[in-house]
Amino acid sequence: MAPQRHISCVRVVAASILFCLLSSTFSPVVAAKESWDEDGWLRTALAQERLDSGDEFGCYGMPNLEWTADPGAVALECQQYISERVVANQWGDNPISTFTPSGLTMSQHTTVASQGFAVHGDQTGLSSSAWHSSTDVPEDDWDWYNLGRRGGSLEQIIGSKEQVQTAVEEGGLVNLYWIGRMNDATIRHDADIASYLTDEAQAWMTTWGEAWSYWTVQDCYEFSHSSETIDNQTIIEFELLQTEQCTAVSPLAWNVPTTWIVDLQGGEVVEVRDSESVLSDLEGVKKTAEGYTQPSSEYLHLSLTKGHNVSIVVNGTVDYDILGHSQFWNNYSTAVTIASHDTTDLFKWSKRFSDEPQLTFTWLVQPRDGIGESGWLAFLSVVVAATTITAMMYILKREGLGPFAEKLPQRSSEFEEE
Repeated sequence: MAPQRHISCVRVVAASILFCLLSSTFSPVVAAKESWDEDGWLRTALAQERLDSGDEFGCYGMPNLEWTADPGAVALECQQYISERVVANQWGDNPISTFTPSGLTMSQHTTVASQGFAVHGDQTGLSSSAWHSSTDVPEDDWDWYNLGRRGGSLEQIIGSKEQVQTAVEEGGLVNLYWIGRMNDATIRHDADIASYLTDEAQAWMTTWGEAWSYWTVQDCYEFSHSSETIDNQTIIEFELLQTEQCTAVSPLAWNVPTTWIVDLQGGEVVEVRDSESVLSDLEGVKKTAEGYTQPSSEYLHLSLTKGHNVSIVVNGTVDYDILGHSQFWNNYSTAVTIASHDTTDLFKWSKRFSDEPQLTFTWLVQPRDGIGESGWLAFLSVVVAATTITAMMYILKREGLGPFAEKLPQRSSEFEEE
């Protein structure tokens, strides 16, 4: 019986080891994807504070998927990751901006765009491009698949105020690079750059998605206007219409305020109001908002979302003309974005900018790498390992070996003297 029991125990051990190995092969986690840990800050009031500050949430990637292998899958999963946790921007819920690495083909970028991402950056290497210089003005949607990086970095030592100032003074869209942490090391931002953008730069502080959505208006727009004179005041009714035709041209675009230039022939604006309140004077304002400015007695800069009807009250009887919209919001000649790459912890990346209210960020987020096996598999491995060790100790004991072997009594030698 002893040999049979020995064989039986060996079989049990072998079967246990085999089951442990096969269980990892057929684990649904390994078969489908590796796990990851979400950035829980995206579901909190901190994320809402960033949205209220004008920031945007876009995509950087997913830990379990490779851009070069399947960009469509990365874009789809990243789009779902963001949408299930936070809205993208105060002007639009859907995420439309994403990082993409250099080396993808135009066909692959088109696949990424089909998943809802209209802006791809930065420096993706395509021949079509947008804002790699002050004159690299985008003409088509696919130009935004290769958004340029201008002005350098916001990082201390790497970035410089002079480089940023030069880019801002050249005009166009200036896109700064930023990363908050590298492994466990915190990367400091350049305080001189932040101070320049806040106090000196005459520029629209915006995000990738806002800049693209503003640009799309040039392809299709329609407005209505009329006027009447009451008590020696001219009241002009103006509305940028939200039509099905224009929405169909750029269905992903957010309804951001766009700036329209109104020639008032020297008339002085008393106020701009809607049915509920008076709109704000945007003189000196750098972040996207609705309102107006009249920097001279001749032109009015009116910034409105589509579908918002307002009344412009002007002293005297005046003729007027709608000249069109400006290149950038509030008639700035320069727009500035700050792309925060590889954001896996919104709190650690953003907390240092709580005292920098003028800076606006495009947070390119992704989850953190997680454990690549399921909890039940880890538990099963412990159980099988314990069972295997117990079985082996039992076999050794039966063979009279090991620390738990039975100690046999010593036999008296036949030659022992009595």
